[in-house]
Amino acid sequence: MKTHKALLAALLVPLGATLALTPAASAATSPTPAAPGAASASADAAAPTGPKEAAATAFRSPLAALDRMAHPLRTAEPRGDLADLRPFGRMVGDARVVGVGEATHSSHEFFTVKHRVLRYLVEEKGFRAFALEAPWSTGVRLNEYLTSGKGDLKQIMDEEFQGTYRFWNNAEYRDLLQWMRAYNVKHSKDPVRFVGDDSGFAGAELYDKVSAYAAKARPELSKKLAELYRGLRPTTDAATYVKQYEAKPLAERKELAERTGRAVDLLKQRPGRGADADAHAWAVQHATAIHQMTTMFAFDFDDPKKIPDMMRYRDKVMAENVVWWQQRTGDKIVLAAHNSHVALKTYVPQTHPKVQGDFLREKLGRAYLSVGLTFDRGSFNAFGQDGGVHRFAVGSSAPGTTEHTLDRVRYRDFVADLRKAPDPARAWLAAPRVVKNVGATYPWSGDNPKVRLSKTHDVVIHLHQVEASRMLK
Repeated sequence: MKTHKALLAALLVPLGATLALTPAASAATSPTPAAPGAASASADAAAPTGPKEAAATAFRSPLAALDRMAHPLRTAEPRGDLADLRPFGRMVGDARVVGVGEATHSSHEFFTVKHRVLRYLVEEKGFRAFALEAPWSTGVRLNEYLTSGKGDLKQIMDEEFQGTYRFWNNAEYRDLLQWMRAYNVKHSKDPVRFVGDDSGFAGAELYDKVSAYAAKARPELSKKLAELYRGLRPTTDAATYVKQYEAKPLAERKELAERTGRAVDLLKQRPGRGADADAHAWAVQHATAIHQMTTMFAFDFDDPKKIPDMMRYRDKVMAENVVWWQQRTGDKIVLAAHNSHVALKTYVPQTHPKVQGDFLREKLGRAYLSVGLTFDRGSFNAFGQDGGVHRFAVGSSAPGTTEHTLDRVRYRDFVADLRKAPDPARAWLAAPRVVKNVGATYPWSGDNPKVRLSKTHDVVIHLHQVEASRMLK
């Protein structure tokens, strides 16, 4: 269906504006790396010829400066001692939201690093929430499981992580969620919660919660809300619902968005007689999440000129949901998303004029920390040109690219605070260079993004090699 393919392209392909690397099947040999981006100055220069020249070059060399600022990581796996993350903890400081990115949407090490970071920040820095690029209703359902044990984790993941969210249905996130549940069993009075901050779907849970609140606190609204939500509450699986919804005529999608907006306005008017203020706030937020979905689908995604507006709206919504949760609950949050979302500045301004990390920095200031994840080589899962999910591999980074220099740092895997870079590295980090930026669809034939790393992230975690995640369904 044309409309479905157009939306899929809008949501996934721009995030996959990639370094021009040739994809390779898992059994194939490593592909040819991309053509170099901007020159990396003395970091890729020829070696000096004498002792004095060597000393002078070392003093000026971005690579030598990167060596000095890098802190080695013992492993990317979540289990075991976390002492090597103490320097990262100092980088986090007083941040209340830490956005941890990924250069691909489906590589094992990117997921396990997030798990490791979450574990450290929960145990050592008092973080109490994990936010994911997933629907708000998915977060509601998973949070109920994690805090009360309600439901079956496999069933929830199978039912919630569908369509464009299917990459989250993997063994690594299952492991992370199982750790969160085990932690909460031991700390039931101070649990770690789950937040879905995205707007791509609104599950039946939200309609039920809004209706239940109205029936109790504002019974005069029940009939009005039922009419406004007529035909919207999902009765099929998520993927089918979204496909059917986006196939509706644009005029109908706009009318539905107008109706859900009126529902939010009605709920906002007053809490209701004897109503609990907290219950009212959550009901309004659930209704807002419904309206966020209908509003996003009310854009004309068959018109290329409207795509940047839609993508800006999506990232704004994701930021607003994270900020709402943080301010409502007081939880410090680990935010998981693609590098393109957690970044302080957009990777692809043509299609993503302003991204989640930019909105978060604007709303939270230095209380938001952006952590970009890079890699030199490896594999990942992604949608291929046929629409199916495949395993792809990329070879070593070409000279002149960001990862080529980062991978020459003396540690295989490391974390570095870009805000405290010595002079020789500061200029190098501020210059635009091509980066690996693999979205959910691969390969993407758009322009290769050039990123000013220190302007885009506060901290970088570099991994020498990654392997494709183990998808579960």
